[in-house]
This record gives sequence, C-alpha cells and structure tokens, in this order.
Amino acid sequence: MSENALLKIAHVGIAVWDLDEALETWQGKLGATVSEVCTLEDRGLKIAFLPVGESLVELLAPLHEKSEISRFLEKRGPGVHHLCFGVADIQERLNTYKERGLRVLMERPEIGAEGDPVAFLHPKSTSGVLVELLQETQG
Repeated sequence: MSENALLKIAHVGIAVWDLDEALETWQGKLGATVSEVCTLEDRGLKIAFLPVGESLVELLAPLHEKSEISRFLEKRGPGVHHLCFGVADIQERLNTYKERGLRVLMERPEIGAEGDPVAFLHPKSTSGVLVELLQETQG
C-alpha cells in the first residue's frame, strides 16, 4: 500500500436539520467562519463550508424530505455523516480499494459540492463510517 494513499482529512460532513440553527452554534458559539454556502437543488442539499486549518467542516442540511441527507437524519439524527479524505488519483484509489474488497458506492467519481471529483465507500466496509474520497483539482 502506498504510504500516502490518504493525503489529508479534506472535510468532515455533519448532517443537520436546520442550517441556520446549526450556524448559530458553529459560528456564534464555536467561533467558526463560513467561507461559502451553496445550494444543490438536484441533491436536495444546502451546504455551509467552514474552514478549520487545512480542512473543512461541511454542514449538510436537507432542502426537502427527499433530500440525500433526509433518510440519514430520520434514522440517526443530526451528527457526523461522513469523513472525506483527499487523494492524489481518485480513480486509482477506487480501483485499488475495490480490488482489496472494499465496497465502493460508485465505479467512477462524480463532481462534488466543492467542484472536484468525489466518490464514496460503503460504511459496512469501512468500520461503520461513510468515507468520501476527494481529488482536489482547484488551487
């Protein structure tokens, strides 16, 4: 295995019911700053990005009950949704992880909320944690 297969923790995704309420805590009480808020209508998400050192905290809120995050919130409530690792070559990582028996949720990366290629590994093959891989292409 390559020593640098996982380059960094790119972000931690946190599911929340209400983005404004969550920002009251993260900004108002914890002192985090928001670098951007974006709406992904096609995925039913509103996301706030909060830089913390070289990583981000992503607050993920549903736009409606059919949102990608709604089922998670209904089943588990608010909290950590996924952990995202930066990788140098996302397709190579997907192929390697699949060969090693990890369950990949997509054969090819898709463009994520940050505008870079992303892919996910099933939590049943990664100790119960939904793992996102991110290949940063922007400066």
